[in-house]
Amino acid sequence: MPQTMTLDEKLAISNKAIALIKAGEEEAGRRLLRTSPMPPYLAKIFKEKVGVQPLLSAGYNLSEAEAEFGPNWLDTENK
Repeated sequence: MPQTMTLDEKLAISNKAIALIKAGEEEAGRRLLRTSPMPPYLAKIFKEKVGVQPLLSAGYNLSEAEAEFGPNWLDTENK
């Protein structure tokens, strides 16, 4: 699976997000978590069930899914 972010980078994002949530900044923490790439298998399931547009609108990082499935994968016409 192609990775666009190292595991250390993903862990740093998670740690910062947890700290924000614990500090009462729940929305900021959740927003930060969405910057970490969603695993391609999970993005594929979401796309099949609800389409890619809700993921894009919510700000999820789909870079690893795009790297694995190709740039046309984000085309909202292809479900």
